[in-house]
Amino acid sequence: MNQGLLNLETSAFYVMLMAYTLCMFFYWAWMGSKKDLMGQFATYLAIVGLIANTAAIILRMIIAGRPPLSNSYEFLLTFVWGITLVHLFIEYRYKLRSLGGFVMPISFLILMFIIMSMGPEERIAQAIPPALKSKWLTFHVLTATLAYGAFAISFGLGIMYLLKMSRGADNKTNPQGVISRFPDLETIDELSYKVIGFAFPLLTLCIITGAIWANYAWGTYWSWDPKETWSLITWIIYAAYLHARLMYGWKGKRAAWMTIFGFAAVLFTFFGVNYFLPGLHSYASSQLISIV
Repeated sequence: MNQGLLNLETSAFYVMLMAYTLCMFFYWAWMGSKKDLMGQFATYLAIVGLIANTAAIILRMIIAGRPPLSNSYEFLLTFVWGITLVHLFIEYRYKLRSLGGFVMPISFLILMFIIMSMGPEERIAQAIPPALKSKWLTFHVLTATLAYGAFAISFGLGIMYLLKMSRGADNKTNPQGVISRFPDLETIDELSYKVIGFAFPLLTLCIITGAIWANYAWGTYWSWDPKETWSLITWIIYAAYLHARLMYGWKGKRAAWMTIFGFAAVLFTFFGVNYFLPGLHSYASSQLISIV
């Protein structure tokens, strides 16, 4: 039975990969043309990819007999799921299809990282060591998945803002080409703020539940491990963004750059710490890891 489920999980993974890759190209084609059909195809493919992504996660959960949140492969699978879920919600809620051209490449690159750096043995479902068995693991990684996914969206919005501003396409001009698919600068800026306002409490919960989990596993809430340190740095960057906006009215270009720096810190918190820095969380890619 497990072999059959493994085959289904592998199939779901490659369907997801194909759908996300194609939808990325269709988003780009739609932005560069006036054919709305391209955009519709892109959205449909993103939905297909999300369904396959969800199927892969559920199958992994059945195979492992636990939440699929315990190693690098599983987290990246759920990270991509979180990015796509938040993106599709924003596309539907705010009619912002152009965001897909900047967000789906992130999902594509993450999946390429899995394929190029993780062999089959590194993607096998593993049992959780007794020291790490805790109900807080699920809360810790789930909040990280949603927070990181939302931060990826704010990164895409920041890139869109800077691109539109660099072309001199403010609210009084009539932009041409790809930029014409973007909403006005004020809308991009405000939406980025809302997304970070949604993600920041989740990141806070992620760090809190991670501290509780660390105390359960290692007997201390905080040990200034590189992962903990960079999680705190990431939290401070987004806290500074919200503080500067609420107290000093920071908007526009400065705010857009902060969303980019914040997501760079998110990526380093996962990839840089897990693979390059020594510490309690720095396991090999096939080993169990703590996400934040």
